[in-house]
Amino acid sequence: MAIGVMTAIQARINGVLGVRVDDGIVAGLLSFSVGLLALVAVICCIPSARRGAGRLWSGIRRHTIPFWMLLGGACGALTVSTQGLTAGILGVSLFSVGVVAGQTLHGLVLDRIGFGPAGVVAVTPGRVAGGVLALAAVAISMSGDVLAAAPLWMLLLPFAAGVGIAWQAATNGRLSQRVQSPLAATLMSFITGTVVLLLAAGTSIALRGMPDALPAEPWLYLGGFLGAAYILLGAFIVAHTGVLLMGLGSVLGQLVTSVVIDLIWPPAAGPALWQVIAMVVVAVASVIVAVPRRRRR
Repeated sequence: MAIGVMTAIQARINGVLGVRVDDGIVAGLLSFSVGLLALVAVICCIPSARRGAGRLWSGIRRHTIPFWMLLGGACGALTVSTQGLTAGILGVSLFSVGVVAGQTLHGLVLDRIGFGPAGVVAVTPGRVAGGVLALAAVAISMSGDVLAAAPLWMLLLPFAAGVGIAWQAATNGRLSQRVQSPLAATLMSFITGTVVLLLAAGTSIALRGMPDALPAEPWLYLGGFLGAAYILLGAFIVAHTGVLLMGLGSVLGQLVTSVVIDLIWPPAAGPALWQVIAMVVVAVASVIVAVPRRRRR
């Protein structure tokens, strides 16, 4: 749930930053760069993290770490870019429920094929019911005039970000096990994401021109710190929860925080009442998935 709280706050910060600089991709690059610098500083101060970073570098140099394990940050780059492009207009609640759909569907698939560090997680009736309820929450949140208030592409991007978040959590969890350090896995995620965003921001500037002047408010650059914190937490706990349960728990925290943010700071689109109902449905879904089944002898 703490991951979800930080994700919602980061989405609002990066959304506002994207509006202020008039370029969501550049806003994502700024967020990732701050997170990368913060991680480097933390790792330099912790001996175990430095050893993990050494194992990471050794594995890359000797090709003992599969290349796909290094790509989790590409999905993080998609997430922060989507925040910068859509969250400032849609509002955090509507952005969050789009993420729910992608995260839930992909979380079920990844758990079933055993992609995450927890291995194969059986598709039980409770997990299926929780996934269906989470998707029902998305349908509820799209009620009213939401579709008329925002273009379709702006609603599909959060779905793609949710798919990426599930894959990133599983990938970073596997890398964390391989190098025996969640901090080193998070560092690799931020390095990859920063490289992807540098290329994307260069393309955006070449096509659209230079962004607006950077705002002076310090709080608009805190998204990177939050991103580093929740990616680190995800890499640590996904081995214990599986991808779907971690995703639904984070979605619950994300929706609660999103509704509070949008009530205090109303967005241009997305009625808050529907998001409150969706939040309750996701809470029920999370409980259904989390409650262990009784095993028969």
